[in-house]
Amino acid sequence: MSNISKLNPKTTALLILDLQNDVIMEGGAFAESGAPAHATSQNVVENVKRLAAAVRSAGGRVIIVNHFGSTGASDDSDSKQNAPLFRGVREANALVPGTWGAEQVAGLEAQPGDIVVQKQRHGAFSGTPLEIKLRGLGAENVIVTGAWTNMSVEMTTRQGADLGFSMVLVTDGTSTVSEEWQNAAVNYAVQNLAETGTTDEVIAAIG
Repeated sequence: MSNISKLNPKTTALLILDLQNDVIMEGGAFAESGAPAHATSQNVVENVKRLAAAVRSAGGRVIIVNHFGSTGASDDSDSKQNAPLFRGVREANALVPGTWGAEQVAGLEAQPGDIVVQKQRHGAFSGTPLEIKLRGLGAENVIVTGAWTNMSVEMTTRQGADLGFSMVLVTDGTSTVSEEWQNAAVNYAVQNLAETGTTDEVIAAIG
């Protein structure tokens, strides 16, 4: 039996975080991190694709949140490099707007009615209109999918819980660089902050 509470699709939004070519695809800027292999083992693209279709069909909304790095400005004035995470994106020349690496992975492109939010920081709520969008939609429940589970996914889940949203983290709709980090994020870091469940369990809760 699922541990996921019943979700009213009219007050539910699905977040798709950072599922971009540089982040999880072979040939991307972070391919050597192990991220592509873990995303494949999680079947994350197909699971999120199936979940997004279910949410749209039920009347919920899908919000795609993409990370964009520096635009190439020599002084990095558009993206402060105050932490290893942000410096790593810059040093890898990753997620540059207009490049293949910054594009949404194939199969998860925005559909009519979806909302697209751009971020430059760790969590999806930091310096973005995400909260305003969710409030405007009347969202109370926020389903979180994407990459990487121990970074953007975890931070966004924490932020959303603090803001009063009921957060749901999809265990096989998220991926990182290894099963060790996946376990740390899902089974330790977000405990008491979110419900967790598989794609099938979340779809059943919406249905």
